[in-house]
Amino acid sequence: MKEFFKNDRFAASVGIELLEMAKGRARAKMDIRKDHFNAVNIVHGAAIFTLADLVFAVAANTHGNMAVAVNAHISYLKAAGEGTRTLFAEATEVALNFKLASYTVQVTDDRDDLIAIFQGMVYRKRDKLMPTQLPPTPG
Repeated sequence: MKEFFKNDRFAASVGIELLEMAKGRARAKMDIRKDHFNAVNIVHGAAIFTLADLVFAVAANTHGNMAVAVNAHISYLKAAGEGTRTLFAEATEVALNFKLASYTVQVTDDRDDLIAIFQGMVYRKRDKLMPTQLPPTPG
């Protein structure tokens, strides 16, 4: 699946690195660059959203069915300012059924401060991902 998500050229272009994945879970990081900052010198909300959205997508697709977002919402809790070197995002599956699944993503900084909470829901299509794209089953 790591290879599959290397095709996410936008996430790659902003420097997101997928760290871990398992059924219904994913973790990634983004090292902060100058071009991640907005005009008021904090990490742009779109950069934070993109990081959260990628782990959401990875976690949602770990079950083998192609999953596409139908809803996504983010709450920014703390600004990631100039001292921020890296942001991390971790997605956790909250609910899963035949057609829909729901996920929560926590975005933290390198001091482990909570920066944002993202919630998303996917529609689980009948289309299957290739077996080589799926993460190994834990255990």
